[in-house]
Amino acid sequence: MVSREVFRWMRRWGCLVLLGLMLNMAIVSCLAPVRSQAAYELPTELPSTVKIAIGPSPLNRSFFETTWENYRDRFIQADGRVIDWENDDQRTTSEGQAYAMLRAVIIDDPETFDRVLTWGEQNLARRDDDVLLDHLWAWKWGPDATPGEAKKWGILDQNFATDADIDAATALILASRRWKKPAYLNLAKTKLNDIWEFSTADITLKDELSGRYLLPGPISAFHPSPETWYLNPSYFAPYAFRLFAQVDRRRDWLELVNTGYRMLEESAQLSELGLPSDWVLLHNKNPHYRKLPADAPLKSLYGFDAYRVWWRVALDLIWFESAPAGHYLNDHLSTLLEQWEQSQQLPAQIDLAGEAMVDYGATSQYAMVYQAARHLDAGIAESILKNKLTLVNPDAFWDGDSAYYTQNLAWLGLYPPEWISKVWLSAAR
Repeated sequence: MVSREVFRWMRRWGCLVLLGLMLNMAIVSCLAPVRSQAAYELPTELPSTVKIAIGPSPLNRSFFETTWENYRDRFIQADGRVIDWENDDQRTTSEGQAYAMLRAVIIDDPETFDRVLTWGEQNLARRDDDVLLDHLWAWKWGPDATPGEAKKWGILDQNFATDADIDAATALILASRRWKKPAYLNLAKTKLNDIWEFSTADITLKDELSGRYLLPGPISAFHPSPETWYLNPSYFAPYAFRLFAQVDRRRDWLELVNTGYRMLEESAQLSELGLPSDWVLLHNKNPHYRKLPADAPLKSLYGFDAYRVWWRVALDLIWFESAPAGHYLNDHLSTLLEQWEQSQQLPAQIDLAGEAMVDYGATSQYAMVYQAARHLDAGIAESILKNKLTLVNPDAFWDGDSAYYTQNLAWLGLYPPEWISKVWLSAAR
């Protein structure tokens, strides 16, 4: 899908570094305030409308095993490289490696997990003159298409993508517990050190909302002026931070849970429908959350990045019975569920005014919404599953056998998180 590729390109760092150089205080100062934003207090009890204990999934384990095997055979090379077939250059991303690791540990495929991890460690390591910079992964790898020269395969962009590093560290912790491999936990702890060091920042705001915030990538790319930061709500993974807090007691990972939920709630005020945005601007003065400048390559709208918010928050609800998660889904997903009831369709992109920007839907969105809807309205969730997510047979692919992003979000969104053993989620070993 061309439009989704545009947005996936925009969210990565090549354009961000350029954007960071271009933006200055003059651009920031011309941003129009949106509305008054009051500080959000995290709730401590679940709303009565949200259910954690729900009925059995209509999908069985063999369905997920078959669809995983099909994905593995089509998208993962023998050496462990995950190929994004939607791009002509057959590139690989850190996101793809991390998704494969998550899926492999969930489905109990230790051999594939190790191959994918090993390829990532060997090929995506960030170096300067052969000196290892950290233990994060460069986000983009593929052929150097210099005109007139033979293709050279390797890292195309040294910047890292925080969501991929978080997903990889999460997979390592789960794998260390499921397969009893301490080496995976040791590597996870090493990565956590660098995620904290290079992907978070203490941000001083003009009120009680100051604190440690998650950044989408390098500070140089996402802190374009002293007053502003660019944030991606879909990178916020509260369930992961709770796991990180179990294995790394030296850092306050739970502070990222608190600032992250405040970010979700405050930034949702930008949208007339209360939806998350792909990207938002955080300013140190009120109103803290604003839309990005109109000429920025990244956009403040509900789109292909933002879908993941529903899934990430739903995991926090199911795995850790999180009250903020329950309230967020209850308060912000309802507009989409109402749209579904009215039209049996959800636009793939919605602007801040609440207007559909395109006349088509996205399978990846339906899967992310489905997982959250199961805990709000089982009937709507079943309807979405039946009408938008059901495969003709388990050997088929969602949206075709080149739809890399859709395969991952559809599979992860459909997989019942309650099937994950509580033992793997607990600090007690």
